[in-house]
Amino acid sequence: MSAQVFSVEVEAVPVSDIKGDTSLATPWQVLIFDDPVNLMSFVTMVIRRIFGYSEQKATELMLQVHNKGRAIVWTGDREKAELFVQQLQSYQLLAAMEPVE
Repeated sequence: MSAQVFSVEVEAVPVSDIKGDTSLATPWQVLIFDDPVNLMSFVTMVIRRIFGYSEQKATELMLQVHNKGRAIVWTGDREKAELFVQQLQSYQLLAAMEPVE
């Protein structure tokens, strides 16, 4: 048996030319949207349970959702934001996340 020899060309790229993925470093915000189904007391309870906010803070956020149609309930890392959105949706709340602009 004879060994086969392969030739591979490699192009060197300076480190300064590599652009990092900044999507993980960008802060994300979790939003709750108003819906005609859930009671205000239920929304307050869910916010307290998921985020650990006080009764007063959760009520303020719920009233913002009720009066303005949406509220930013949390801001931080993307992975944690995804978890919070999933948890909110498991309670049948209308929730989404978006990057902070």
